[in-house]
Amino acid sequence: MKELQTQYQKILSDFLANQTERNLYIGQNFIRQLIQKKVAPEEVINIHKYAIEQIYPDIPEDISHSYDFLIEIMVHFGLTLKEHQSLLEQQEELRMEMNVATKIQNMILRTTVPMLDQIDIGMLSVPIRKMNGDYVHFLNNNDSVVSVAVTDVVGKGVPAALCMSMVKYGLDTLEYATKDPSYILEVLNRIIEKSVDDSMFVSMFYGTYNIKESKFTYGSAGHEPAIYYNARKKTFFDLESKGLLLGVMPEVTYPQYDIHLEENDFIVMITDGVTDFRKQGGLDPRDVIKKLVLSCNHLSAQEMCEELYTYLKNLPDFELEDDFTVVIFKK
Repeated sequence: MKELQTQYQKILSDFLANQTERNLYIGQNFIRQLIQKKVAPEEVINIHKYAIEQIYPDIPEDISHSYDFLIEIMVHFGLTLKEHQSLLEQQEELRMEMNVATKIQNMILRTTVPMLDQIDIGMLSVPIRKMNGDYVHFLNNNDSVVSVAVTDVVGKGVPAALCMSMVKYGLDTLEYATKDPSYILEVLNRIIEKSVDDSMFVSMFYGTYNIKESKFTYGSAGHEPAIYYNARKKTFFDLESKGLLLGVMPEVTYPQYDIHLEENDFIVMITDGVTDFRKQGGLDPRDVIKKLVLSCNHLSAQEMCEELYTYLKNLPDFELEDDFTVVIFKK
């Protein structure tokens, strides 16, 4: 410390005598050295006080005491700064871990939208955070059946992502393309009820489309009702299916229903994030969605999904408050 005090005294003395840019530059370099040596702020003030007392031996006692006051203040400042730096380091660690977790989630939950001649399928999922609380899973393991699960975890972040991974594992092990929706939902409910925290629940809309019969069989576990458009009747129907959220109770029965799709019919499956936008002039969000998808019915299913999101995102009062996911089956 004595050596640092001597160096600083010389630098300060030269600056007071000449006050040039070069003197200031030398002082700045010296401070950088102190930072590299992790000299505390209060020690810097102490070095300055020592230099002043050597340059001006007759400095008034009150001025000297003012430096003591500043030293005490800088002690508190230094502690606060260290806490702040520690928090920044922790945030950076969390950010890096979150990026890794997001990549892992994207890899684990990756699904491929089936490309079929008999049915046009589109899908769009936009997470509100890095970790997506929505999940869409397709399965098309033969030429006669294609299935879809549209899932929303009641929760956010890493816990929701872990729960979603469990849902995917359950779907994979069930080989559910040939199973009824009621059976799949019942089995998944038992898995989730035994394996996740009591505060974590899952909603799911599950559907199976029989390509040869043009029949769509569906069931729901507390999920947002899908929207079905019957082209022949030019009418929308809400595909209501009362079923308890997955994971609430161990033994739950889930009803299932059938509809037959005809040419130009389509089904819009959504999560809560699609309907959670602010109401425009008192309109029902589901009515807004129905009018919009009908207006772009001439587009492909994928383009309809993208058009829906683009339109809602551009509304003056639109604010994405939840993960946004939409899946469309179009005959």
